Amino acid sequence: MGPGGGGRRLVRNEDEARREIAEAPRIPDLWKRIGALFVPYRGHLILTAVLVIAASGAAVIPPLIVQRVFDEALFPTDASGTVGSPDMGLLVELVAVMIGIFIAAAALGVWQTYVTSTVGNRVTGDLRVRLFTRLQSMELGFFTRTKTGIIQSRLQNDVGGVSNVLTTFVQTIVGNVVTVAASLVAMIVLDWRLTLLAVILMPALVVVQRRVGLIRQRIAARTQESLSEMTAITQETLSVSGILLSKTYNRQRFETARYSDENSNQVRLQVQQAMSGQWFFGLVSIVMSSVPAVVYLAAGWLIWSGSPDAAGGALSAGTIVAFTTLQARLLFPLMALMRVALEVQTSKALFARIFEYLDLAPAISDRPGAIDVADAPGPMGRIEFRDVGFRYPGSRADAAPTLSGVTFTAEPGTTHAFVGPSGAGKTTVVYLAARLHEATEGSVVFAGADVRDLTQESVVDRIGVVTQETYLFHDTIAANLRYARPDATDAELERACRAANIHDTILGFEDGYATIVGERGYRLSGGEKQRIAIARVLLKDPPVLLLDEATSALDTVSERVVQEALDNAAQGRTTLVVAHRLSTVADADVIHVVQGGRIVESGSHDDLVARAGVYAELAAAQRR
Repeated sequence: MGPGGGGRRLVRNEDEARREIAEAPRIPDLWKRIGALFVPYRGHLILTAVLVIAASGAAVIPPLIVQRVFDEALFPTDASGTVGSPDMGLLVELVAVMIGIFIAAAALGVWQTYVTSTVGNRVTGDLRVRLFTRLQSMELGFFTRTKTGIIQSRLQNDVGGVSNVLTTFVQTIVGNVVTVAASLVAMIVLDWRLTLLAVILMPALVVVQRRVGLIRQRIAARTQESLSEMTAITQETLSVSGILLSKTYNRQRFETARYSDENSNQVRLQVQQAMSGQWFFGLVSIVMSSVPAVVYLAAGWLIWSGSPDAAGGALSAGTIVAFTTLQARLLFPLMALMRVALEVQTSKALFARIFEYLDLAPAISDRPGAIDVADAPGPMGRIEFRDVGFRYPGSRADAAPTLSGVTFTAEPGTTHAFVGPSGAGKTTVVYLAARLHEATEGSVVFAGADVRDLTQESVVDRIGVVTQETYLFHDTIAANLRYARPDATDAELERACRAANIHDTILGFEDGYATIVGERGYRLSGGEKQRIAIARVLLKDPPVLLLDEATSALDTVSERVVQEALDNAAQGRTTLVVAHRLSTVADADVIHVVQGGRIVESGSHDDLVARAGVYAELAAAQRR
């Protein structure tokens, strides 16, 4: 198969996979869990319900007053049925009452909107923070398996998609239910026969509405999946690294086409979601709008046939006007209830996606009764690996483990280096020491205690990490340094930067420590970023230092300067170093040669060279 055919096949596989995951995940007791989101605001909800009931109840009273306006004030009749002159006193009184009710209902509506909006937005904010906190607790492996853009989409698009439902749910449901119930009661009081005629089609409309809701729910799930993909493309392509890659490979048109294709898919889904149910609502509108005409026809037949009204007399004009006014007021609440029912069904897919992430269980968590490192029985800074094995989650059962039978002890204040070919498992050793991964076999011991018996926070507090790819925020140098210690003084910043050989360089910038480093520190050179990272670790002042190929991407001059800073940082600390260049670890107390996930040699530089084993071969290859 040629390159073009392979590309097409890949697209088909991606489309198939997307369809498989587009359906909303099944979450047990979903509605119960959604309701639990409102529990902290039960007082606000009770107030909202009272306001909504009062406002909705008040809205039903004016149509009943209309009956008295027509029958008693405008066209009063005596016992003989003769129509007399309008009763202006009663008319003014009734109109004043109606206007007063309108003013009160409007004031209640404003208050109710404020309370409802406050509750809805707070619930949305709580949900967003809970989701962010859960994601923060996930292990490193979760983020290496999942696109950053997809994670961002869950946090922003999915939570944003349910915010309107959370904000208007109580107001719409309670308010319109009360309005509909009160209107129906009032209509029944006026004439039960006309009421039965007006609502006879309602059950059929409810059945249709549920089917439309299921369709919209599926479309909503696919729409959010498409939004996730668009967010992922944006995050990958429009970052500094993504732009640099697309420009250097002249792939801007390809990236634009990729985004355009997904955007077209998104537009199509949005149109489908907008149009789904429109014929249904058109049918509802036709039915409800036609009811008054049918009521007039039925009322005419009742009057013609001489059928008495609820009070035993003939149907009056006031009764018919009041009834049709109530029925007209019934249209909008019913339409609103059906729309919110559809929105709730649609948002069910989004809630399920949110709760799916909230239900994620971190692979690494504190055991019950985990203790602080300060209470551990051994000396601070002592690290032991006891027959440690590790497999990455999701790896094939028949695949070789990443690490197997790794055993060593690093005493406080010593430096242990790990060297070997790429993919041997060196970086995994360092991350296991920091408990960024969890050993699948054996145990990692920190200060005399298994790290699984220690709290994660206390372990991380005593470890500093410098990696090959330094991450700096788009902020000032000082703010990036204070990420390690927010309360650090300017003098402490300077002291850490002098030890990291970066202070004079910072003073050479126009804004000094207030210099903005740019996204991921792209305004700085690689050596400058690394030294700022070292200064940040020094500011943290941990007893254990983990260095993951911290100089491998630097030129010779920068490497020399950074290596000097690393040597300063390592003094008095237990240091685990992953190195590519053997010259940078020649002075380590112990050098471990890692090959195929195992330590095959250990010793000092001179000892290992004298053995003429794997290390000697690596050293000879680098010299060549």
